[in-house]
Amino acid sequence: MKKTLLLALSLTAAAFTTSHAQTAATKPLGPVAGPAITFEEVKYDFGSVVAGGTVDHTFKFKNTGTAPLIISNIGVSCGCTTPEWTKAPVLPGKTGTIAAHFNSTGKMGMQNKVLTIESNAAAGSTTVSLVGEVKEAAATAMTTSGAMTTSGDVKMKDDGNKTKIKGDAGKMKAKMKN
Repeated sequence: MKKTLLLALSLTAAAFTTSHAQTAATKPLGPVAGPAITFEEVKYDFGSVVAGGTVDHTFKFKNTGTAPLIISNIGVSCGCTTPEWTKAPVLPGKTGTIAAHFNSTGKMGMQNKVLTIESNAAAGSTTVSLVGEVKEAAATAMTTSGAMTTSGDVKMKDDGNKTKIKGDAGKMKAKMKN
């Protein structure tokens, strides 16, 4: 019984020591040797935009390494996204930006636009992304251009068409005129 208890205790101690040593080894002890890029955020959720609308967002980064960081190129997943970035070398401890412009013309539904940053960073290339939904213009207009009358009816206009919705909670009637 004592031997079994001692063996179990030894194995537990060995596992704890190994796991603790691995955790300590993965934590950086200081700045990365060479250039390193660290973003404030790597994904920007723009929510929703009406088809044909645009989204502009600026990703901010810091050179957390020990040598100047140089971004050589930014690849995009679609021609609908245009990047602009800090062209000058970013010194250690200093910051830079990457501005992303997304044009939703011809797009519909959920979007994930990825920008691949190629630089001299020790870790190699990295990515940031714009995510959100492109909604149909007519559907958005119908939900945002309603008016409530004193009788409790709702009247909506969309491209010259009139829609009248009558009812109270639980029962609704819709009438459309062209």
